[in-house]
Amino acid sequence: MPAFLSHAIDWLNRLLWNGPLLILLCATHLLFTIRLGFPQKNTFRAIKLSVAPEAAEKNSKNLSGFATLATTLAATLGTGNIVGVSTAIAAGGPGALFWCWITGILGMATAYAECFLSVHFRHRRSDGSYTGGPMYVLEKGLGSPKLGKLYACCTLLAAFGVGCTTQSSAIADALTTLWKIPPQLTGALIALIAGAVILGGIHSISRFCTRIVPLMGGLYIAACLLLLFQNAAFLPKSIGVILQTAFAPRAVSGGLLGGSFLMAARYGIARGLFTNEAGIGTAAIAAGSTRNASPTRQGLISMTAVFWDTVVMCALTGLVIVSNLLRFPGSARGFSEAGLTGAAFLSFPFGGNTFLTLLLIAFAITTLIGWCYLGEKGAEYLFYTKGTCFYHVIYIIMIYIGAILPMEYVWGITDLINGFMVLPNILTLWCLKSMIEPPFRHKNTSPKKR
Repeated sequence: MPAFLSHAIDWLNRLLWNGPLLILLCATHLLFTIRLGFPQKNTFRAIKLSVAPEAAEKNSKNLSGFATLATTLAATLGTGNIVGVSTAIAAGGPGALFWCWITGILGMATAYAECFLSVHFRHRRSDGSYTGGPMYVLEKGLGSPKLGKLYACCTLLAAFGVGCTTQSSAIADALTTLWKIPPQLTGALIALIAGAVILGGIHSISRFCTRIVPLMGGLYIAACLLLLFQNAAFLPKSIGVILQTAFAPRAVSGGLLGGSFLMAARYGIARGLFTNEAGIGTAAIAAGSTRNASPTRQGLISMTAVFWDTVVMCALTGLVIVSNLLRFPGSARGFSEAGLTGAAFLSFPFGGNTFLTLLLIAFAITTLIGWCYLGEKGAEYLFYTKGTCFYHVIYIIMIYIGAILPMEYVWGITDLINGFMVLPNILTLWCLKSMIEPPFRHKNTSPKKR
């Protein structure tokens, strides 16, 4: 990539993500939290809805509520929850975890709103299946097919970037470090594994996600709880340090346990927004394929993705890191900013870093699968169903390419694409906010016709 283009992308990302987009997303989270009467209070009811049996259509080609949730989590769970929290704490201090957690709680309201609109404006195809997402909301709700195409194009490009090449690159790096496996072999194996699932269609992807995502998430949560049990004596002090550095006007101490309000808020909020993707609209794409007739029900189910992603998994990761640093003050020596979670897992009794690395690889594979589905919906909106097979072939080839090529520029391009996804999605939420009904306000949960 030419140097001037690389500098231009970096400048645009700093312009967007160092202030304007973070403020816009935070304002949106607060708006819908208040306007919808704090839908977060329905979290546990929403979790019950996500696993409750549904009255399915005969020979249904649509997804259950749980399948849409699992597909969303497949695309969002992974390096952000493990590596991203590590970098946030290293850069902003332990207080960054508090702001990451708060961002997750407030982001649940935005996730509910965008998924509500996605179900309301989804498109029913001739075979009876549904498809939806912000592109359909932009087209039908705002009457702007051009913005819909822009969003679909960005989704397609993001799928090839953060959803595909960066994940296969991370897997190749991990396996090369762990077992000296050549990247070419890793790329071929991952392409074959992912291709077998992808080419099976939407139900193959949903079956994979509903089986693998809960298993991996459960293993990671169990591992974190075990480490927290081992560090139990340091948990009260860990919580105190997190709260102290979250609101401290200036750095309270040096080293990794230092931090100030500004640094903690900056890195914690940014990491929370990137990790759960509330406001970017990706959860709404999966929600649009649900068999649920009620936008309210699906909105509640989909917002639990943010709960599991940020409120639970990011919080557990951060507590493990901070309690480990307090218990073993020198344990992070020799580790990079992204390696604090790995340093904490050194005391894990069952394989330590090998266990964590294998989990990261598994998360990356599910991200590949989940993002393939999101990108497919973007390709389908742009080229109709005739472009789906071609998209799948290109996606599988990009998995292999990502494993063997350097990824130094891909993240910058992907961050810029995410910015272009945020802007039209947030525009629809603000313009159509009067159509979004709070959960359980009325017995009839269908949206009002406007």
